[in-house]
Amino acid sequence: MLETFLIPEQTVEAKGEATAIALGDAAGQRFLVSLEISRVIEQESLSVSIWGSEDGNEWGTAPLAAFTQKFYTGAHQLMLDLTERPAVKFLRAKWEVNRWGRGQPKPLFTFSVSIHQLEGRATA
Repeated sequence: MLETFLIPEQTVEAKGEATAIALGDAAGQRFLVSLEISRVIEQESLSVSIWGSEDGNEWGTAPLAAFTQKFYTGAHQLMLDLTERPAVKFLRAKWEVNRWGRGQPKPLFTFSVSIHQLEGRATA
């Protein structure tokens, strides 16, 4: 069972991407992806997407899944079903931040993204 962080808790002020993780035996399975936001400032947004790759080098032009844009602290989850994408062997998370209005022009978010393989194996 795969259970790990795609993004360990960190504080960011700009867009970025995490290090890729290898799925190994969990390739082609279903996962629960959890986004935990523990710190925000007013008038800002966070967008997090999950990308897949067959070889760890080419990531395609669109994410496999994405959280809706977030503005507040809290916990959010989404399902990532790779049962029809068994060729995806690597995952990586990307994030974008935006800030508007008055005050400090830089956004500031503290968050993490974890992934948990769901019970049961997919059948071929």
